[in-house]
Order: sequence, then C-alpha cells, then structure tokens
Amino acid sequence: MMKVLVTGGCGFLGSHVCEFYAKKGEKVVAFDNLTKHELKRTGYNVDVAREHTLSFLRELGVEIIKGDITSKDELLTASKDCDYMIHTAAQPAMTISIENPELDLVTNVVGTFNVLEVARRSDIPVVVCSSIHVYGNKINETLREGDTRFFREPPAIDENHPLTEGTITPLHASKRAAELYAQAFTDTYGLKAAVFRLTGLYGPRQFGGEDHGWVANFTIRTILEKPITLFGTGKQVRDILYATDAVRAFDAFYKTQASGIYNIGGGVERAISLIECINLIEKIVGKKAEIKYGPKRKGDLWYFVCDITKAKEKLGWEPEVTNEMGIKKLAEWVEDNIEIFKG
Repeated sequence: MMKVLVTGGCGFLGSHVCEFYAKKGEKVVAFDNLTKHELKRTGYNVDVAREHTLSFLRELGVEIIKGDITSKDELLTASKDCDYMIHTAAQPAMTISIENPELDLVTNVVGTFNVLEVARRSDIPVVVCSSIHVYGNKINETLREGDTRFFREPPAIDENHPLTEGTITPLHASKRAAELYAQAFTDTYGLKAAVFRLTGLYGPRQFGGEDHGWVANFTIRTILEKPITLFGTGKQVRDILYATDAVRAFDAFYKTQASGIYNIGGGVERAISLIECINLIEKIVGKKAEIKYGPKRKGDLWYFVCDITKAKEKLGWEPEVTNEMGIKKLAEWVEDNIEIFKG
C-alpha cells in the first residue's frame, strides 16, 4: 500500500486527489490548515461548505491533519513514511495577492520551499501545482476588442513560451518563484519533482467565486438565478480542465517520475470563451443567466490555451472529460447541494 500526502487536501483539487487514491485503496493523508479565508469571500454558507468536504473525505477513510505548509516541522511529522507528496495548497487568487502580498509570498513561496525540502529529506517524488499565470498577460496587448481569430483557431502555448510578461502581480511572482525552487531542487539534489502549470480547473466541491474558480462561479450563480459579473467583454478565451483529469496527471507523474515543467490543461479541444461557457451552462441547467459587465481587472489573463504535447509525450497523459460532460457533473453537484450556496 502506498502512502500519499496531499497538502491542501481538504480544498477543491486536493480533495479530488485524496478521493482518487483512497478509492484505489492507498493510505491518504490530507494536510490542510482548514482556513476559511477564501471561502468567506464567496458569500456562501462557509461553515457548511467546509464541513461538506471534510465529511466527504472522512467517509473515504482519509486521515486529516490540521497543519500549515509554512511550518516545516508540521510537514515533516505528517509526511512520515510517505511515498509521494502532491502539493495543492496555495494562495490561488490574483485579487487576494494584490490585497495581501505577504500572505501570497509566505504561502506560495515559503510553503512550497518547505514542501520541497521535506520531499528531499524523505527522498520521495513531489508535484508542485503552479499556474498558467506564470506566462504573464502580454498576449492581452495583441488582442483587439472583438477580435475573433482566437475563437476560430485558438493558438496553443507551450512551456517554452516567454514567462512573466505584461502586467505582473504578486501572484505571478510567487508562482514563478515556487517553480524556480522546484527546478533548483531537481537540478541540485536530484529530487524527482514536477511542476504542473494548471489552467481553468473545475468540478464538484469547488466553491467558486469572483476571485477564483470561474466555471463553478458561473454555474452556481446561473442555478441560483443570481447575476454574473464579467470583468471585460466576456470574449476572453481559456482552456478548462475537469478535476478528475487533473488528478490522473498526478498519478501519471508518479508512474513515470519524469521531472520537469508541464502544462496541464484542457488544450485546444477544450478552449472556451466566458460567454460560450455561460451559454453551455444555460443549456445544461435550463436557465437563463443574468450577465453584468465590470471593468477589466489588473493582471487578468484574457487569452490562454495550453499546448499539452509535452505531458502527452513524457507522462502519457491527456484529458478525457469534455466541457459538456464536466459542466453537467458540476451542475448536478451544485443542484444536489444547493443549500450551501444560499449563504
């Protein structure tokens, strides 16, 4: 039996990693500080939302350890006899990074350093979750208002694309710094480490709000018949990835242990604009969304579609769930747990 430690294991992505390995019969430890900071910004029933995921994990037999990645000692204790570490704990929101850059730095840089150091001491492979935000948003400057080229033939961006271009926020800086530490630990110590640049994740147990988790936010608000605010034109294009597809990428790395940096996203086949996503949600849930428009936000990425060729070749991974299939599953979960979202 393998023992897997998942930092941020009680969060959205982390809970899906825990579910995957627990259902395979592995020993799973969810290491999480159980903060409600991000949840409080959503307007949902925070206590019920947090307990929803905790109860789900307990029923699977996942061991839950309350601890913080900023404490190396706590991590060392939790990781005893582990075979694999998956680092999903993070400060993920650009808005929060701008408001509280110190929180962003400590969580994303110091926390990641601690995870890497514990993995090095324990001599176990580790995946660090990064973001496609490390590429920056200079591509925004090449888009004209109403430009439709990217709807017809969206260009895919690979791992060799220039980094941190355009308007840089603390989130861009912390995510890139964490990547560099992962690369340093691989180059210097031979640590088996992968960095996953994730894009547009969505799925059940995602309490999406305006700060983070936009596919879930749109789905929840459409079902509740609450207005959706689009910051900009709504023609922004992103590729999206269903949670279980992301989880299979973590397992693919453990099997191959091919260290490196990887784009992990839906790719061209799952590219979708914000407006197209809302239209798809409307079709699935049978309700019309109320859309409002707000000003563009500093640092936002207006276009990004992953080239996932490297992950296909090195890890043997590619997504399976279509946008329609995934959003349907997300909508069903929201409808089954509607009381959580009424605040």
